[in-house]
Amino acid sequence: MDNLKILYEDNHIIVVVKPVRIPVQEDKSHDLDLLSIIKEYLKEKYDKKGNVYLGLVHRLDRMVGGVMVFAKTSKAASRLSDYIRRKEVQKKYYAIVNGSIEVDGKFHTLRDYLVKNERINMSRVCDSNTKNAKEAILEYQALENFSYQGKAYTLVNILLHTGRHHQIRVQMANMGHPLYGDIKYGQKINKVGQNLALFSYYLSFYHPTKDEYLEFQEVPKEELGLDPIWSVIKYGF
Repeated sequence: MDNLKILYEDNHIIVVVKPVRIPVQEDKSHDLDLLSIIKEYLKEKYDKKGNVYLGLVHRLDRMVGGVMVFAKTSKAASRLSDYIRRKEVQKKYYAIVNGSIEVDGKFHTLRDYLVKNERINMSRVCDSNTKNAKEAILEYQALENFSYQGKAYTLVNILLHTGRHHQIRVQMANMGHPLYGDIKYGQKINKVGQNLALFSYYLSFYHPTKDEYLEFQEVPKEELGLDPIWSVIKYGF
């Protein structure tokens, strides 16, 4: 992948921007995946022989683009994973949802319990006493109302506090505003062929080996494979 965008790299970590429609790691499709792309880049850059270590410490769904960090050493992988468990890694997303949400400048909290159905690879909101239920918390802020092809949409800023399976997609759909292009959780309102409108634009964490707090941001851009709906937004990208 010639256009791999690297935001930061040192001996312990590498931060990149994941394009849409590329899996983070190899799946049953056997399509080229981001983990393999970065390993090949490291192998060529440092003229490494044999296998290259690269630790996967968090994920983005195949149809989601945005900022990701990978560990280049086992020490960095262990510490980053620990930061994530302790909720010391901050992730923010832009999402385009169906319908209009009042733009009031405030953050609003969604707190639900989710349970995953492994057989169909979907999650749903459930009662707290449901077997295998996990608490899911996010904050959302409506940034802009706009219309596209005759329908109303809202650009939303999302601060994720827990990393549950399909969390943003499930919680926004549950409040009546499924994400644009989400066929799994908004099949009654979205159309096949639309790209899921979710982008991980912000990531921050403490460096695993230095006394340094790192912050990374990326603007949603068409060359990352985003749906054309992003181009009509007036928000300051």
